[in-house]
Amino acid sequence: MVSLHAVVATVLLHLSTSALAAACGTPPSGELTAQRVASVQPSREGPGLYEGPVWIGGALYFSDFGFGAGFPSRIRKLAADGSVTTVVEDSGSNGLAVDARGDLVVATHKDKALSRHALADGRRATIAGRFGDDVFNSPNDVAIAADGTVYFTDPDYQKAAAPGGQPVTGIYRVGTDGKVTLVDGSRRNPNGIALSPGGDLLYVNASDGKLLAYPIRAGVPGPGRVLADGLDGADGMTVDCLGNLYVTEHGARRLRVFSPQGRQLATIRVDANVTNAAFGGTDGRTLFITGAGAVWRMALEVTGSPY
Repeated sequence: MVSLHAVVATVLLHLSTSALAAACGTPPSGELTAQRVASVQPSREGPGLYEGPVWIGGALYFSDFGFGAGFPSRIRKLAADGSVTTVVEDSGSNGLAVDARGDLVVATHKDKALSRHALADGRRATIAGRFGDDVFNSPNDVAIAADGTVYFTDPDYQKAAAPGGQPVTGIYRVGTDGKVTLVDGSRRNPNGIALSPGGDLLYVNASDGKLLAYPIRAGVPGPGRVLADGLDGADGMTVDCLGNLYVTEHGARRLRVFSPQGRQLATIRVDANVTNAAFGGTDGRTLFITGAGAVWRMALEVTGSPY
């Protein structure tokens, strides 16, 4: 399986701007409302969140975690026929992504690590477990570059899930050699993370209400610049193949779409708090949104990232 970023990076080399727009489709505009997927119902007692949606092999996978001791979490699967099953019972997971092998790359607050779960048997392996002398706080969201480099955010929202943690809430890079580096340790609770289709920009939300873009040169992110400000509880996000960003705003119960220049294009509203979004469906043009005890969907006219 080849990642979206690898495919789009290749396409960008061969298509003009107008040809790329025609191939990708048209992004949404104006005020819209997404609809709940009726078959997705809470699987545990007490409040919780659905997080980290990722489309793999004709199905949507997502984390389902509660707010009890240790923030118990499982990975569930929404099949094309609407059925919902559990694929990893005790995952301790938040954000999910898919790597070039088709396995889940998981931000794991239970283990305070970045993990890999093989879809074939659910077996877990550690990708990155420590930085310096300690484990991470509570890895939250994940983005994977075409060459296999992994970026993830590490706020402290689920830090109490296990002992230990970092002195900062950071954004990290895990190179293909396994080396972990701190991209930015100055932002309070970085959350959603995504890469531009061409892989030359790293986008990160944080609790400061700012969406920052970090230019990537020779595989290394530089200082970030503010792309959008005034976000209300910005959480996870995804991108379409034109480079537009789909940013969830948790308590505002909405997702806003921004152009690569930071101009607002659309607002998609839902009826509960939201956490993250991903593109999927048979043609890659269905936007799935996760949140508090619900998954929403909306048919669009543009393709996008599967996480």
